[in-house]
Amino acid sequence: MKIKAKIKDDVTEVKLLLDSPMAGKEEAALKKIEEDYLTHVTAKVGGKVVWEASTGPFLSKNPYFKFEFKGAKKGDKLVIETINNKGKTDKDEAAIK
Repeated sequence: MKIKAKIKDDVTEVKLLLDSPMAGKEEAALKKIEEDYLTHVTAKVGGKVVWEASTGPFLSKNPYFKFEFKGAKKGDKLVIETINNKGKTDKDEAAIK
């Protein structure tokens, strides 16, 4: 997971690259691999959700997201949490610059 978060004019811009094969049932059968895709992505600052997305195998491998929100300050920690189709969770964080 790669996270870049920058504040410009009171708006925080986030660029997020996630690591997942995003292989659904059909693609997994075709490639003879296990089904593995993200189902939910959440971004939090100070415990407050600032962005979230419900996803599925319709996204490309290693999906990229770009989003903006207001209310953060430089130095705040942006925490990204993901959940995959098997319930496995992953978490990473980055300081907002």
